[in-house]
Amino acid sequence: MSQGTTPWGSTPAGSTPAGTTPESERDTEFQEHEQILSPDFLSVAQINDLLTEDIDGVQEKLRIFLNFKNLETCLKDAILLDYYVSGFLWARRMDFSVIQYSKFMTLLAMLLQNLKTLHMSLEDSIKWLGEVMAEIGPNRSQKNDEWGIFDVKQANAIIDYIKISLFQHYKLYEFMFYSAREEIVIGTEQVIEVVKPAGGPFPEPLEEGISFDIYSTFIEPPTTLDREMKGLDQEQGPEESQPETDTSDVDPLFGFTIEDVKSVLDQVTDDILICIQTEINEKLQIQEEAFNARIEKLKKA
Repeated sequence: MSQGTTPWGSTPAGSTPAGTTPESERDTEFQEHEQILSPDFLSVAQINDLLTEDIDGVQEKLRIFLNFKNLETCLKDAILLDYYVSGFLWARRMDFSVIQYSKFMTLLAMLLQNLKTLHMSLEDSIKWLGEVMAEIGPNRSQKNDEWGIFDVKQANAIIDYIKISLFQHYKLYEFMFYSAREEIVIGTEQVIEVVKPAGGPFPEPLEEGISFDIYSTFIEPPTTLDREMKGLDQEQGPEESQPETDTSDVDPLFGFTIEDVKSVLDQVTDDILICIQTEINEKLQIQEEAFNARIEKLKKA
């Protein structure tokens, strides 16, 4: 029995047991040869399905077959999918048969599997590839020429392709499998306050705004004339019952000097400014506390 190499190790050499015939020995060797690069990475049905698709269709079908669900966020899945899609499209240009497609895609998968699980170095992977190609490629020492899956030209093309697709970027694939990458937070949640439906002439004030009562009282107060007339009406008391013809002829500012008017206006202005300043300081303090709380949450996140 001849000695060969499989993805799981070497088949031991030994003498032919007594009582065996050349036909039984040939069957045993054929079964061992069939185990090379098995199980298949893609089934025959999957390969036939891929052969009917264009480039985008091949990528989508392989994504489904390999169960890659996070291509937009997982760089590793995207790299592996590109690796297999490129290999399948290259094999299509080589016009392989279905069995050749199957063995070639399994060969690509086994090379990555050896790197990922066995931590094979580049030298060991090149040696392993040579041993496998000696089994599935042309070999003049084999007893049955039909066992050669690839001819000389195809075997050389496969080796050249693996050299430029995998071996030249071997360090990058090692980094992909062995190096842990930190997850970078690229977004954060924010709470947005929306304006309630307007129940009056103006919508509800925003957080950084002021209430409508303060606005109507201090920012847009009644005219000074209206305030003075209201004050005179309250002081006159019983005189409010006088006929309108009498009050309409009386000057509402009668009896007040310019200094009195200025004094009243200064007092009203000071009261308004003090109230507004107090309200603004309270709002600024509330906003400062809110911003500090948000900054602490972002630091903890």
